[in-house]
Amino acid sequence: MKFAVISRGDETSNALMQKIKNYLLEFNLTYDLDEPNIVITVGGDGTLLYAFHQYTHRLNDTSFVGVHTGHLGFYADWKPEEVERLVIHIAKTPFKIVEYPLLEVIVRHNNSTKSERYLALNECSVKSVVGSLVMDLEIKGELFETFRGDGLCISTPSGSTAYNKALGGAILHPSLASIQIAEMASINNRVYRTIGSPLVLPQHHTCLLKPLNDVDFHITIDHLSMVEKSVKSIQCRVAEDKIKFARFRPFPFWKRVKESFIK
Repeated sequence: MKFAVISRGDETSNALMQKIKNYLLEFNLTYDLDEPNIVITVGGDGTLLYAFHQYTHRLNDTSFVGVHTGHLGFYADWKPEEVERLVIHIAKTPFKIVEYPLLEVIVRHNNSTKSERYLALNECSVKSVVGSLVMDLEIKGELFETFRGDGLCISTPSGSTAYNKALGGAILHPSLASIQIAEMASINNRVYRTIGSPLVLPQHHTCLLKPLNDVDFHITIDHLSMVEKSVKSIQCRVAEDKIKFARFRPFPFWKRVKESFIK
């Protein structure tokens, strides 16, 4: 089996990365950054997000597992003191694959036939660079509302505990193939009206955002940030692609939610 190890970059994470690499090489596994069968991240959820975006072209062939060197994460579930156990599992034990849904974002521009496609593990957020965001929101090809406010956040179920939760969105279990749309400070009065509540769309329901004014937009895809000009539409839906996690032991989602926000 071929493996890769990606570190957050701090001294502790780098030392642990080298330790994992040396152990796995002793078990005659092959270190391959280009075409790994399994990617081990050392750091936190941000490190795993970074690794995910490095291997979006290999999602069918690459699985991920995370070691956290800080607080328990939603993606990084192994502790530094468990590294020897994890290495033995990787080298000797067939692992279970758990798949999580992803968000597909397609940005189209005026006067262009080209489009840009992105995959998000957590979320995509859309804001206007200047002033309020003003966009028509279509669901399944039908106009649902005209949104006016600070912005919109479209999240995956696994990303529903991140930015989406801070916006008052629901926490969704990753077994649900869906996306969630949460508003940021929408304008609601006698003239302007939005639903004022998060929306959960199932698989095959497409959300289309269409700008009503000619402004630049600040779009984030997970930790990636960009400014897009002359945007015609932003299409969001559950991606056909999925991320694969290598599971060597149970990692219950609701237990993670409890330990992160309540315990």
